Amino acid sequence: MNKSGKSFRKFLLLWSGQLTSAIGSGLTSFGLGIFVFQQTGKASAMALVTLLAFMPSLLLSSYAGVLADRYDRRLLMVLGDSLSAIGLVYILICMLHGEAQLWQICVGVTISSVFSSLLDPAYKATVTDLLTEEQYTKASGLVQVAGSAKFLISPIIAGFLLTLSDIKLLLIIDICTFFVTVTSTLVVRSGLASKTCEQAKSFIHEFKEGWRAVSKNRGVLVLVIITSVLTFFLGFIETLSIPMLLAFTDSSVIGTIETIVASGMLVSSVIIGFLPIKKGYVKILTIALFCEGMFMAAFGFREHIIWISVSGFLFFAMMPFANVSLDFLVRTNIDNSVQGRAWSLIGVISQLGFVAAYALSGVLADYVFTPLLVNGGVLADSVGKIIGTGSGRGTGFLIIIAGMLLCVTSVILYNAKSVKKLENRGDLCITE
Repeated sequence: MNKSGKSFRKFLLLWSGQLTSAIGSGLTSFGLGIFVFQQTGKASAMALVTLLAFMPSLLLSSYAGVLADRYDRRLLMVLGDSLSAIGLVYILICMLHGEAQLWQICVGVTISSVFSSLLDPAYKATVTDLLTEEQYTKASGLVQVAGSAKFLISPIIAGFLLTLSDIKLLLIIDICTFFVTVTSTLVVRSGLASKTCEQAKSFIHEFKEGWRAVSKNRGVLVLVIITSVLTFFLGFIETLSIPMLLAFTDSSVIGTIETIVASGMLVSSVIIGFLPIKKGYVKILTIALFCEGMFMAAFGFREHIIWISVSGFLFFAMMPFANVSLDFLVRTNIDNSVQGRAWSLIGVISQLGFVAAYALSGVLADYVFTPLLVNGGVLADSVGKIIGTGSGRGTGFLIIIAGMLLCVTSVILYNAKSVKKLENRGDLCITE
Protein backbone atom coordinates (compact mmCIF):
# COMPACT_ATOMS: atom_id res chain seq x y z
CA MET A 1 0.00 0.00 0.00
CA ASN A 2 1.38 3.46 -0.87
CA LYS A 3 1.81 6.34 1.52
CA SER A 4 -1.58 7.82 0.75
CA GLY A 5 -3.26 4.66 1.99
CA LYS A 6 -4.56 3.70 -1.46
CA SER A 7 -4.54 -0.02 -2.19
CA PHE A 8 -6.40 -1.96 -4.87
CA ARG A 9 -5.58 -5.22 -3.05
CA LYS A 10 -7.35 -3.97 0.07
CA PHE A 11 -10.30 -3.04 -2.11
CA LEU A 12 -10.39 -6.56 -3.59
CA LEU A 13 -10.45 -8.09 -0.10
CA LEU A 14 -13.28 -5.81 0.97
CA TRP A 15 -15.08 -6.50 -2.31
CA SER A 16 -14.83 -10.28 -1.80
CA GLY A 17 -16.57 -9.95 1.55
CA GLN A 18 -19.36 -7.91 0.02
CA LEU A 19 -19.66 -10.49 -2.78
CA THR A 20 -20.22 -13.21 -0.18
CA SER A 21 -22.77 -11.06 1.64
CA ALA A 22 -24.61 -10.33 -1.63
CA ILE A 23 -24.91 -14.04 -2.40
CA GLY A 24 -26.36 -14.74 1.03
CA SER A 25 -28.78 -11.83 0.81
CA GLY A 26 -29.86 -13.00 -2.63
CA LEU A 27 -30.72 -16.45 -1.27
CA THR A 28 -32.98 -14.93 1.38
CA SER A 29 -34.54 -12.40 -1.00
CA PHE A 30 -35.38 -15.04 -3.60
CA GLY A 31 -36.62 -17.56 -1.04
CA LEU A 32 -38.83 -15.12 0.85
CA GLY A 33 -40.31 -13.79 -2.38
CA ILE A 34 -41.32 -17.28 -3.50
CA PHE A 35 -42.51 -18.22 0.00
CA VAL A 36 -44.73 -15.15 0.51
CA PHE A 37 -46.31 -15.31 -2.96
CA GLN A 38 -47.04 -19.03 -2.67
CA GLN A 39 -48.56 -18.55 0.79
CA THR A 40 -50.75 -15.57 -0.11
CA GLY A 41 -51.14 -15.65 -3.90
CA LYS A 42 -50.84 -11.86 -3.90
CA ALA A 43 -48.19 -9.75 -5.61
CA SER A 44 -49.10 -6.98 -3.16
CA ALA A 45 -48.04 -9.13 -0.19
CA MET A 46 -44.71 -9.84 -1.82
CA ALA A 47 -44.32 -6.15 -2.65
CA LEU A 48 -45.02 -5.26 0.99
CA VAL A 49 -42.17 -7.49 2.18
CA THR A 50 -39.89 -5.96 -0.46
CA LEU A 51 -40.90 -2.46 0.65
CA LEU A 52 -40.20 -3.15 4.33
CA ALA A 53 -36.87 -4.74 3.47
CA PHE A 54 -35.86 -1.63 1.56
CA MET A 55 -37.49 1.51 2.99
CA PRO A 56 -36.03 1.58 6.55
CA SER A 57 -32.50 1.21 5.20
CA LEU A 58 -33.13 3.96 2.68
CA LEU A 59 -34.66 6.42 5.14
CA LEU A 60 -31.93 5.86 7.73
CA SER A 61 -29.09 6.04 5.22
CA SER A 62 -28.91 9.83 5.67
CA TYR A 63 -28.00 9.36 9.32
CA ALA A 64 -25.66 6.54 8.32
CA GLY A 65 -23.95 8.85 5.85
CA VAL A 66 -23.21 11.36 8.60
CA LEU A 67 -21.82 8.55 10.74
CA ALA A 68 -19.66 7.40 7.82
CA ASP A 69 -17.99 10.82 7.72
CA ARG A 70 -17.63 11.15 11.51
CA TYR A 71 -16.63 7.65 12.63
CA ASP A 72 -14.61 4.65 11.49
CA ARG A 73 -16.23 3.57 8.22
CA ARG A 74 -14.99 -0.02 8.47
CA LEU A 75 -16.36 -0.39 12.01
CA LEU A 76 -19.74 0.83 10.83
CA MET A 77 -19.69 -1.83 8.10
CA VAL A 78 -18.96 -4.52 10.70
CA LEU A 79 -21.81 -3.35 12.92
CA GLY A 80 -24.22 -3.12 9.99
CA ASP A 81 -23.41 -6.60 8.74
CA SER A 82 -23.51 -8.21 12.19
CA LEU A 83 -26.65 -6.61 13.59
CA SER A 84 -28.69 -7.03 10.41
CA ALA A 85 -28.54 -10.80 11.02
CA ILE A 86 -30.89 -10.31 14.00
CA GLY A 87 -33.91 -9.92 11.75
CA LEU A 88 -33.08 -13.09 9.82
CA VAL A 89 -32.60 -15.04 13.04
CA TYR A 90 -36.04 -13.85 14.19
CA ILE A 91 -37.69 -15.09 10.98
CA LEU A 92 -35.85 -18.41 11.28
CA ILE A 93 -37.00 -18.89 14.89
CA CYS A 94 -40.61 -18.16 13.89
CA MET A 95 -40.39 -20.76 11.13
CA LEU A 96 -38.83 -23.35 13.43
CA HIS A 97 -41.81 -22.93 15.77
CA GLY A 98 -44.36 -23.21 12.98
CA GLU A 99 -45.33 -21.52 9.72
CA ALA A 100 -44.19 -17.89 9.90
CA GLN A 101 -47.00 -15.39 9.41
CA LEU A 102 -46.75 -12.48 6.99
CA TRP A 103 -46.50 -9.94 9.82
CA GLN A 104 -43.61 -11.87 11.40
CA ILE A 105 -41.70 -11.86 8.12
CA CYS A 106 -42.38 -8.13 7.81
CA VAL A 107 -40.97 -7.53 11.31
CA GLY A 108 -37.86 -9.58 10.56
CA VAL A 109 -36.99 -7.90 7.28
CA THR A 110 -37.62 -4.48 8.82
CA ILE A 111 -35.16 -5.17 11.65
CA SER A 112 -32.56 -6.40 9.17
CA SER A 113 -33.09 -3.35 6.97
CA VAL A 114 -32.65 -0.90 9.86
CA PHE A 115 -29.16 -2.17 10.69
CA SER A 116 -28.20 -2.64 7.03
CA SER A 117 -28.53 1.12 6.63
CA LEU A 118 -25.10 1.49 8.25
CA LEU A 119 -23.43 -0.45 5.48
CA ASP A 120 -23.92 1.22 2.10
CA PRO A 121 -22.70 4.81 2.71
CA ALA A 122 -19.69 3.52 4.66
CA TYR A 123 -18.88 1.01 1.91
CA LYS A 124 -19.07 3.55 -0.91
CA ALA A 125 -16.98 6.07 1.02
CA THR A 126 -14.42 3.35 1.83
CA VAL A 127 -14.05 2.60 -1.88
CA THR A 128 -13.06 6.24 -2.33
CA ASP A 129 -10.61 5.90 0.59
CA LEU A 130 -8.91 2.90 -0.97
CA LEU A 131 -8.67 3.91 -4.64
CA THR A 132 -7.26 6.60 -6.88
CA GLU A 133 -9.57 8.39 -9.34
CA GLU A 134 -8.01 6.44 -12.24
CA GLN A 135 -9.20 3.20 -10.58
CA TYR A 136 -12.82 4.30 -10.00
CA THR A 137 -14.35 2.94 -13.21
CA LYS A 138 -12.39 -0.33 -13.01
CA ALA A 139 -13.45 -0.82 -9.41
CA SER A 140 -17.02 0.18 -10.22
CA GLY A 141 -17.20 -2.64 -12.74
CA LEU A 142 -16.15 -5.11 -10.04
CA VAL A 143 -18.64 -3.61 -7.60
CA GLN A 144 -21.33 -4.27 -10.20
CA VAL A 145 -20.20 -7.91 -10.36
CA ALA A 146 -20.67 -8.22 -6.59
CA GLY A 147 -24.01 -6.46 -6.80
CA SER A 148 -25.15 -8.79 -9.56
CA ALA A 149 -24.32 -11.87 -7.47
CA LYS A 150 -27.69 -11.74 -5.73
CA PHE A 151 -29.29 -12.02 -9.18
CA LEU A 152 -26.65 -14.13 -10.94
CA ILE A 153 -25.54 -16.74 -8.41
CA SER A 154 -28.16 -16.75 -5.68
CA PRO A 155 -31.35 -17.57 -7.66
CA ILE A 156 -30.10 -20.77 -9.27
CA ILE A 157 -28.64 -21.96 -5.95
CA ALA A 158 -31.82 -21.01 -4.10
CA GLY A 159 -34.04 -22.66 -6.72
CA PHE A 160 -32.04 -25.88 -6.43
CA LEU A 161 -31.95 -25.83 -2.62
CA LEU A 162 -35.71 -25.26 -2.47
CA THR A 163 -36.19 -28.57 -4.31
CA LEU A 164 -34.18 -30.29 -1.55
CA SER A 165 -35.29 -28.35 1.53
CA ASP A 166 -37.18 -25.13 2.29
CA ILE A 167 -36.69 -21.45 3.08
CA LYS A 168 -35.14 -22.23 6.49
CA LEU A 169 -31.98 -23.60 4.87
CA LEU A 170 -31.56 -20.41 2.84
CA LEU A 171 -31.88 -18.29 5.97
CA ILE A 172 -29.24 -20.34 7.79
CA ILE A 173 -26.78 -19.97 4.90
CA ASP A 174 -27.37 -16.22 4.72
CA ILE A 175 -26.77 -15.84 8.47
CA CYS A 176 -23.47 -17.75 8.15
CA THR A 177 -22.19 -15.44 5.39
CA PHE A 178 -22.02 -12.57 7.87
CA PHE A 179 -18.97 -14.16 9.52
CA VAL A 180 -17.05 -14.05 6.24
CA THR A 181 -18.05 -10.46 5.51
CA VAL A 182 -17.13 -9.19 8.97
CA THR A 183 -13.74 -10.92 8.88
CA SER A 184 -12.75 -9.37 5.54
CA THR A 185 -13.84 -5.93 6.71
CA LEU A 186 -11.81 -6.20 9.92
CA VAL A 187 -8.70 -7.17 7.95
CA VAL A 188 -9.10 -4.11 5.71
CA ARG A 189 -9.71 -1.92 8.77
CA SER A 190 -6.41 -2.98 10.35
CA GLY A 191 -4.46 -1.30 7.55
CA LEU A 192 -6.26 2.05 7.57
CA ALA A 193 -6.25 4.93 9.98
CA SER A 194 -9.39 5.10 12.10
CA LYS A 195 -11.51 8.22 12.18
CA THR A 196 -11.95 9.98 15.47
CA CYS A 197 -15.28 11.40 16.47
CA GLU A 198 -15.65 15.10 15.82
CA GLN A 199 -18.16 16.53 18.27
CA ALA A 200 -17.88 20.13 17.11
CA LYS A 201 -20.52 19.77 14.43
CA SER A 202 -24.10 18.63 14.96
CA PHE A 203 -25.87 16.05 12.84
CA ILE A 204 -28.12 18.77 11.42
CA HIS A 205 -25.08 20.80 10.41
CA GLU A 206 -23.53 17.82 8.68
CA PHE A 207 -26.80 17.00 6.92
CA LYS A 208 -26.77 20.52 5.56
CA GLU A 209 -23.19 20.07 4.39
CA GLY A 210 -24.16 16.90 2.55
CA TRP A 211 -27.14 18.65 0.98
CA ARG A 212 -24.97 21.56 -0.11
CA ALA A 213 -22.48 19.11 -1.67
CA VAL A 214 -25.31 17.73 -3.82
CA SER A 215 -27.40 20.82 -4.48
CA LYS A 216 -24.63 23.34 -5.22
CA ASN A 217 -24.01 21.54 -8.52
CA ARG A 218 -27.22 21.81 -10.54
CA GLY A 219 -26.15 18.97 -12.82
CA VAL A 220 -25.70 16.55 -9.92
CA LEU A 221 -29.05 17.53 -8.42
CA VAL A 222 -30.89 17.16 -11.74
CA LEU A 223 -29.22 13.81 -12.36
CA VAL A 224 -30.23 12.52 -8.93
CA ILE A 225 -33.85 13.68 -9.28
CA ILE A 226 -34.23 12.12 -12.72
CA THR A 227 -32.67 8.94 -11.37
CA SER A 228 -35.49 8.71 -8.81
CA VAL A 229 -37.93 8.65 -11.73
CA LEU A 230 -35.90 5.92 -13.39
CA THR A 231 -35.83 3.79 -10.24
CA PHE A 232 -39.61 4.08 -10.04
CA PHE A 233 -39.96 2.29 -13.37
CA LEU A 234 -37.21 -0.23 -12.58
CA GLY A 235 -39.00 -1.09 -9.33
CA PHE A 236 -41.91 -2.55 -11.28
CA ILE A 237 -39.91 -5.27 -12.98
CA GLU A 238 -38.04 -6.03 -9.75
CA THR A 239 -41.30 -6.53 -7.85
CA LEU A 240 -43.47 -8.16 -10.50
CA SER A 241 -41.11 -10.51 -12.33
CA ILE A 242 -41.53 -13.41 -9.89
CA PRO A 243 -45.37 -13.17 -9.73
CA MET A 244 -45.44 -13.02 -13.54
CA LEU A 245 -43.23 -16.08 -13.87
CA LEU A 246 -44.98 -18.11 -11.16
CA ALA A 247 -48.15 -17.85 -13.25
CA PHE A 248 -46.74 -20.44 -15.67
CA THR A 249 -43.66 -22.08 -14.11
CA ASP A 250 -42.10 -23.12 -10.77
CA SER A 251 -39.41 -21.80 -8.42
CA SER A 252 -36.63 -24.01 -9.76
CA VAL A 253 -37.14 -22.76 -13.33
CA ILE A 254 -37.43 -19.18 -12.07
CA GLY A 255 -34.08 -19.54 -10.31
CA THR A 256 -32.49 -20.69 -13.56
CA ILE A 257 -34.11 -17.87 -15.55
CA GLU A 258 -32.96 -15.24 -13.06
CA THR A 259 -29.40 -16.56 -13.22
CA ILE A 260 -29.42 -16.51 -17.02
CA VAL A 261 -30.76 -12.98 -17.28
CA ALA A 262 -28.45 -11.65 -14.56
CA SER A 263 -25.43 -13.03 -16.43
CA GLY A 264 -25.94 -10.08 -18.76
CA MET A 265 -24.85 -7.82 -15.90
CA LEU A 266 -21.82 -10.03 -15.26
CA VAL A 267 -20.69 -9.95 -18.89
CA SER A 268 -20.98 -6.17 -19.10
CA SER A 269 -19.32 -5.64 -15.70
CA VAL A 270 -16.34 -7.78 -16.70
CA ILE A 271 -16.01 -5.90 -20.00
CA ILE A 272 -16.03 -2.58 -18.15
CA GLY A 273 -13.51 -3.92 -15.65
CA PHE A 274 -11.01 -4.69 -18.44
CA LEU A 275 -12.00 -1.85 -20.79
CA PRO A 276 -12.98 1.07 -18.55
CA ILE A 277 -15.21 3.81 -19.91
CA LYS A 278 -13.12 6.96 -20.42
CA LYS A 279 -15.46 9.43 -22.10
CA GLY A 280 -19.01 9.99 -23.31
CA TYR A 281 -20.53 9.16 -19.91
CA VAL A 282 -23.78 11.08 -20.43
CA LYS A 283 -24.37 9.55 -23.86
CA ILE A 284 -23.60 6.05 -22.60
CA LEU A 285 -25.89 6.57 -19.61
CA THR A 286 -28.89 7.66 -21.67
CA ILE A 287 -28.44 5.03 -24.39
CA ALA A 288 -28.15 2.30 -21.77
CA LEU A 289 -31.30 3.50 -20.00
CA PHE A 290 -33.26 3.69 -23.27
CA CYS A 291 -32.24 0.13 -24.15
CA GLU A 292 -33.15 -1.01 -20.63
CA GLY A 293 -36.65 0.32 -21.17
CA MET A 294 -37.02 -1.48 -24.51
CA PHE A 295 -35.80 -4.81 -23.15
CA MET A 296 -37.93 -4.37 -20.03
CA ALA A 297 -41.02 -3.99 -22.21
CA ALA A 298 -39.98 -7.08 -24.16
CA PHE A 299 -39.59 -9.00 -20.88
CA GLY A 300 -43.27 -8.57 -20.08
CA PHE A 301 -44.49 -9.22 -23.62
CA ARG A 302 -44.71 -13.03 -23.70
CA GLU A 303 -45.02 -16.03 -21.35
CA HIS A 304 -42.17 -17.80 -23.11
CA ILE A 305 -39.07 -18.91 -21.21
CA ILE A 306 -36.56 -18.35 -24.04
CA TRP A 307 -38.05 -14.94 -24.95
CA ILE A 308 -37.97 -13.84 -21.30
CA SER A 309 -34.42 -15.14 -20.83
CA VAL A 310 -33.05 -13.29 -23.87
CA SER A 311 -34.82 -9.98 -23.17
CA GLY A 312 -33.92 -10.21 -19.49
CA PHE A 313 -30.27 -10.90 -20.34
CA LEU A 314 -30.12 -7.80 -22.54
CA PHE A 315 -31.91 -5.74 -19.89
CA PHE A 316 -29.31 -6.64 -17.26
CA ALA A 317 -26.47 -6.17 -19.76
CA MET A 318 -27.33 -2.49 -20.01
CA MET A 319 -27.35 -1.84 -16.26
CA PRO A 320 -23.55 -1.75 -15.62
CA PHE A 321 -23.04 0.81 -18.39
CA ALA A 322 -25.69 3.04 -16.82
CA ASN A 323 -24.49 2.50 -13.25
CA VAL A 324 -20.79 3.08 -13.98
CA SER A 325 -21.53 6.25 -15.93
CA LEU A 326 -23.83 7.55 -13.20
CA ASP A 327 -21.31 6.68 -10.49
CA PHE A 328 -18.47 8.48 -12.27
CA LEU A 329 -20.47 11.62 -13.03
CA VAL A 330 -21.48 11.98 -9.40
CA ARG A 331 -18.26 10.83 -7.71
CA THR A 332 -16.01 13.20 -9.65
CA ASN A 333 -18.22 16.21 -8.91
CA ILE A 334 -18.37 15.89 -5.11
CA ASP A 335 -15.53 16.52 -2.63
CA ASN A 336 -14.21 13.40 -0.88
CA SER A 337 -14.51 15.01 2.56
CA VAL A 338 -18.32 14.93 2.36
CA GLN A 339 -18.84 11.86 0.20
CA GLY A 340 -20.37 9.80 3.00
CA ARG A 341 -23.07 12.42 3.63
CA ALA A 342 -23.49 13.12 -0.08
CA TRP A 343 -23.87 9.47 -1.08
CA SER A 344 -26.43 8.86 1.65
CA LEU A 345 -28.56 11.81 0.51
CA ILE A 346 -28.16 10.78 -3.12
CA GLY A 347 -29.31 7.30 -2.16
CA VAL A 348 -32.42 8.62 -0.42
CA ILE A 349 -33.47 10.96 -3.22
CA SER A 350 -32.65 8.70 -6.15
CA GLN A 351 -34.20 5.58 -4.63
CA LEU A 352 -37.46 7.09 -3.48
CA GLY A 353 -38.68 5.82 -6.84
CA PHE A 354 -38.20 2.25 -5.62
CA VAL A 355 -40.29 2.98 -2.51
CA ALA A 356 -43.13 4.33 -4.64
CA ALA A 357 -42.89 1.38 -7.04
CA TYR A 358 -42.93 -1.21 -4.24
CA ALA A 359 -45.95 0.50 -2.67
CA LEU A 360 -47.93 0.73 -5.92
CA SER A 361 -46.88 -2.13 -8.19
CA GLY A 362 -48.38 -5.02 -6.25
CA VAL A 363 -51.66 -3.23 -5.64
CA LEU A 364 -51.94 -2.20 -9.30
CA ALA A 365 -51.11 -5.74 -10.45
CA ASP A 366 -53.57 -7.50 -8.12
CA TYR A 367 -56.55 -5.15 -8.26
CA VAL A 368 -56.29 -3.30 -11.58
CA PHE A 369 -54.21 -4.91 -14.32
CA THR A 370 -54.71 -8.62 -13.56
CA PRO A 371 -58.54 -8.35 -13.68
CA LEU A 372 -58.26 -6.46 -16.98
CA LEU A 373 -56.39 -9.28 -18.71
CA VAL A 374 -57.90 -12.49 -17.35
CA ASN A 375 -60.29 -14.35 -19.63
CA GLY A 376 -63.33 -12.12 -20.03
CA GLY A 377 -61.52 -9.04 -18.73
CA VAL A 378 -62.05 -5.56 -20.16
CA LEU A 379 -58.80 -5.68 -22.18
CA ALA A 380 -58.90 -9.40 -23.02
CA ASP A 381 -60.17 -8.79 -26.56
CA SER A 382 -57.80 -5.88 -27.32
CA VAL A 383 -54.46 -5.88 -25.50
CA GLY A 384 -55.02 -9.54 -24.66
CA LYS A 385 -54.95 -10.43 -28.37
CA ILE A 386 -51.37 -9.12 -28.50
CA ILE A 387 -49.78 -10.17 -25.20
CA GLY A 388 -52.16 -12.95 -24.17
CA THR A 389 -54.55 -13.40 -21.25
CA GLY A 390 -54.29 -15.15 -17.89
CA SER A 391 -53.32 -14.58 -14.27
CA GLY A 392 -49.83 -13.31 -15.13
CA ARG A 393 -50.63 -11.11 -18.11
CA GLY A 394 -51.72 -8.11 -16.06
CA THR A 395 -48.32 -7.97 -14.37
CA GLY A 396 -46.68 -8.39 -17.77
CA PHE A 397 -48.65 -5.46 -19.19
CA LEU A 398 -47.66 -3.30 -16.22
CA ILE A 399 -43.99 -4.13 -16.83
CA ILE A 400 -44.40 -3.18 -20.51
CA ILE A 401 -45.85 0.23 -19.62
CA ALA A 402 -43.07 0.91 -17.11
CA GLY A 403 -40.45 -0.01 -19.71
CA MET A 404 -41.83 2.38 -22.29
CA LEU A 405 -41.96 5.21 -19.75
CA LEU A 406 -38.33 4.47 -18.85
CA CYS A 407 -37.42 5.08 -22.51
CA VAL A 408 -39.19 8.44 -22.42
CA THR A 409 -37.36 9.46 -19.24
CA SER A 410 -33.97 8.59 -20.74
CA VAL A 411 -34.67 10.97 -23.63
CA ILE A 412 -35.48 13.76 -21.15
CA LEU A 413 -32.21 13.05 -19.33
CA TYR A 414 -30.19 13.27 -22.54
CA ASN A 415 -31.53 16.76 -23.21
CA ALA A 416 -30.66 18.12 -19.74
CA LYS A 417 -27.83 20.61 -20.37
CA SER A 418 -26.77 20.81 -16.72
CA VAL A 419 -26.11 17.06 -16.69
CA LYS A 420 -23.92 17.28 -19.79
CA LYS A 421 -21.71 19.83 -18.01
CA LEU A 422 -20.78 17.21 -15.38
CA GLU A 423 -18.63 15.41 -17.92
CA ASN A 424 -16.23 18.34 -18.18
CA ARG A 425 -15.26 17.88 -14.54
CA GLY A 426 -14.84 14.14 -15.13
CA ASP A 427 -12.48 14.75 -18.03
CA LEU A 428 -10.43 17.12 -15.87
CA CYS A 429 -10.10 14.46 -13.15
CA ILE A 430 -8.73 11.93 -15.66
CA THR A 431 -6.13 14.33 -17.04
CA GLU A 432 -5.03 15.30 -13.55
